[in-house]
Parts: sequence; structure tokens; C-alpha cells
Amino acid sequence: MNRYVIAVRRWWTVPMTLVSLVLVCGTVGTSMVPVPSLTGSMGGAQLAYFTPVLIVVAVMYCMERRLQQAESTAVVPIRLFDCAALALTALLAHVAGLVVGMDVARNIMLLLALAVVARRLANEATAAAAGLLFLILNLILGRAYDAAGHGAHTWWAIALYPADSTGAWLFTVLLFALALVLSGLGNGRGSAHAR
Repeated sequence: MNRYVIAVRRWWTVPMTLVSLVLVCGTVGTSMVPVPSLTGSMGGAQLAYFTPVLIVVAVMYCMERRLQQAESTAVVPIRLFDCAALALTALLAHVAGLVVGMDVARNIMLLLALAVVARRLANEATAAAAGLLFLILNLILGRAYDAAGHGAHTWWAIALYPADSTGAWLFTVLLFALALVLSGLGNGRGSAHAR
């Protein structure tokens, strides 16, 4: 089964992607990317804000790779390995967060949770795109101004919250726990064939 997880699922790509994320954040992460807003002005976001999508794409790549017959006859359900890999990815993201910022680690968990839920409803490609769409919607629709005219964010734009926001962390952890439960229940559209 270990060979299956390494050779077929290729979970080794996720730690390599985390290393790439750290390198990108360390070298060009502070570069600004222009993003339009609803107020008609052109805002921006640091490139590091979008890097969690790299991890989501790598995880969805691993979860998409499967041999249906091998999974249906396995002694230990592959979805348990997937849950363990998701939890390990979140843990490694927090280790990387010590270098790149804990808001990036939180957003990795948040986007992974959204991707697993989207995968349950659709497929891996949709799941990977859902994270990027969520980040863009946060930037375009989630920015606001407080009474003093300073830039702020709306209550639902969790990805824009600072790293020390308890509410954002609580929401992210609850959504991630839900995603792990959903991942343990099956593999979305392909799960009927894998059981």
C-alpha cells in the first residue's frame, strides 16, 4: 500500500510544492499583482496571497490519480490515506507558515477545505479552480472601508483576515474538519466506483 501512495497517488509532490511555495514567497512574494475592485479603482495583492493555490493544485493532482480496481480491493481504504495526507499537508503548511506567514498557512487550510468540499460535489479540476475563485472574490468583493476611510475587509472575506484573527482560524479549522469527514466518507463523483 505504501508503494501505491508513493507511485500512484504521488503524495511526495505536496512537500515539494510546499518548498516551492516557500521559495516563491521568499523571493517574489511581496511583488504586487493588480486586482480590479468594484469601486472602479485598481487595487493590488501580494503574490504570496495566491500561493496557497499551488498546494491545492498539488493535492488535487494526487487525489485524482487512482487505479479503481486496486482501490476497490485494498485492505485499507485509500480514502483513509487521503485523510492522513490532508492532515499532514496542513501540518506541513503550518511549518512553512513559520517562514512565509501564518496567514498563508491558514489560507492553505481554508482552500484545501473548500477544494475537498468542491471535489465532493464535482471533480478535482473544479475543486482546484474553486480556491482561486474564492481568493479572487475575496479581493474584488471582500474589500471595504471603515468609518475613518482606511482599507478593511468584509466579515465573510476570511482569506483577507490578518494572521492573528481568532475568528478566521476557528472558521478555517471547523471547515477543514468538515472536509476531512467528507473526504473520509468517499471520493466524490468517483467514489461509487471505488467502493
